[in-house]
Amino acid sequence: MSFVLDQVRHIDGQLDRLHWARQSSSSSSPELSAASEETSTGDDSVETSIDSVRLAELQAAIKLVSTASSRDTPLSSELILSALDVASISDASSRSKDRGQVRTSSAAEQDLQWLLVSKATAQAYGLIINILLEQTLPLGQDIWYWDEVLGSSLYLGLYSAQTAPQKIWRLSKTVYFDARSRFDQRETIQDVDDQQVTSYSQNWSNFYGLVKDSIRDRSLTSMQSKVTTPLMLYRSEIRSKQQRLRRLREMSACGLGVLVDEGMNLDVDEVGISRAKGNKNEWKTVVLKSVSLMENVLRHLTVLDLGIHDFEDTVFMSVEEDAELTHANIANEDSNQRLVAMVHRLQLILRTHLPNHERTSNHIVERYGRPTRLVRYWIPATAILLSSTTLLRILVNRKAEFLTWVHNLGTTTIDFWYNWVVEPVQKVVGTIRHDEDSEISIMSKESLKGDRASLERMVVDFARDNSSTDEAEIASIRAKVKEGDLTPVLRAYEKDLRNPFIGTLRGGLVRALLIQIQKTKVDVEIAVGGIDALLKSQELVFGFVGLTPGVLVCLGLFRWVGSMFGGRKGKREHNSRGRMVRLLRNIDRILSASTHSNNGVLSYKDHGMLLCEVHVLRQSARRIMPGQIYTEFLEEISDLVDLQTGVERQIRVVDRMRWAYFAWLR
Repeated sequence: MSFVLDQVRHIDGQLDRLHWARQSSSSSSPELSAASEETSTGDDSVETSIDSVRLAELQAAIKLVSTASSRDTPLSSELILSALDVASISDASSRSKDRGQVRTSSAAEQDLQWLLVSKATAQAYGLIINILLEQTLPLGQDIWYWDEVLGSSLYLGLYSAQTAPQKIWRLSKTVYFDARSRFDQRETIQDVDDQQVTSYSQNWSNFYGLVKDSIRDRSLTSMQSKVTTPLMLYRSEIRSKQQRLRRLREMSACGLGVLVDEGMNLDVDEVGISRAKGNKNEWKTVVLKSVSLMENVLRHLTVLDLGIHDFEDTVFMSVEEDAELTHANIANEDSNQRLVAMVHRLQLILRTHLPNHERTSNHIVERYGRPTRLVRYWIPATAILLSSTTLLRILVNRKAEFLTWVHNLGTTTIDFWYNWVVEPVQKVVGTIRHDEDSEISIMSKESLKGDRASLERMVVDFARDNSSTDEAEIASIRAKVKEGDLTPVLRAYEKDLRNPFIGTLRGGLVRALLIQIQKTKVDVEIAVGGIDALLKSQELVFGFVGLTPGVLVCLGLFRWVGSMFGGRKGKREHNSRGRMVRLLRNIDRILSASTHSNNGVLSYKDHGMLLCEVHVLRQSARRIMPGQIYTEFLEEISDLVDLQTGVERQIRVVDRMRWAYFAWLR
């Protein structure tokens, strides 16, 4: 919602308060009550029914043009015109004459008619302001585009190449029509007999000679331009276009400021009483003046030869000399005629002046604004079109390779998903659930138990073969072997080392060595078992470590895809914040460099420029600020656009906005 709709709603509320105040005063007046009683006793039931139908039509039309029926934008011109057509205000007197009787409108009907026309004027007022805003804001982008072109020789050369076909076509048309006019003049001078003898080839050769003469004349007339380079000519052309756009922007801003400052200033208090003293119908004069103001602004806004001061003087002089506003007060006897005239003017504005203004403004922008997309992109489009056959040939010749690449890409993606994402996730879930298949293990569970039992049997058999032992000693040897003590074997080993050859032949030395090898194997398995237990205690950690690469790759890919195809809210907010900072800078610059009057009030042009910047600032703040903060921000906006406060206070408001809303401007 922009300040335009706020302005229209404010005016609509003032009109409603005026209407209710008039109704309250009329119901309490004894003269009007007596008159209404006489009217009610003198009229028949048919006339009463006609009046009730007429009042119902007016009330329906008033409801249509009220701000409660609109949402985020003012009503369109079609709806406003339809409301005025349904009301048929201009046909009220004619319908009475057709019935063969003189019928004057009742006081209630006149009040509803004025209320309807005033509300329609308020909607048309908001519509025109909104159109001026929409036309003024894009002009800054076109001016910035020309600044970019002027700031680079590369862009300037590209612009010359882009516009070369247009210039050649225009030059060809000019030369053709010039030669055609010369040929027609020569034909009219010749006699009729000469025309009959002249053949077709001679006519063509004569016309070709005239074309060469036209080109030669143009070359002679443009001889003075040879002292400048083509780039300088293009710079001069671009500066001229930029100057015309700046003039249109200033004129539109001035018209916007004039309408906002001088239009529909009803000056009504909260109870519906006009503050204008001496005339209770002063608000009607304000509405009439606003209609005349809108008409004259639309008529003179696109006349770029006028300066800003000339435009203001012309508009205000036309309003002062308006025939409908020659009398300051609106008498009761000519109120209906003035109302009918105002309806006709309002319809003329919506049907003629406003479309003509939009058409003229669009023509100026098309002529002096940035080139169309066809002009800007015909060079790359032509290059792509000419190389399309080569590209198509490459695609056809390497079709198999492209299909293989696509197949390999799909296979790699699927394998990566299942091997690095799905399977690690399944393992982590199995670890959490203590699934036996997902346990991390270096060796089998029964390996250590079998090797230890084998070592025990080997030591016991070795002890039995080398000494006489009873069951108690064997039990002691078994217990010591479980603890890792191989004393009987080591003693026999030490004894055989004294005579290694004999011990080898007897087999005791070899047998002791093999037992020690088995003992070493058991010790290694015990150490590996400790490592296995450590791995099992950290099994969940290792599972997440295995899952991390796949998850990181997927997250990075998803974020990249999201940033490419959607989910750019953060980037938009960042851009909105940067844009708000630049808008505050522009507002401060407008206020600091403004040419205000003696009482410290902005000029119409500066006020219009300020309204344009504030309109964009308000839309940007709505995207990033929460509800309560945005409501407080709107209060600052209201103080900023209030001209009665003066430029100095407006500058202080801008400073307050910088530090108060710093968190949303970073």
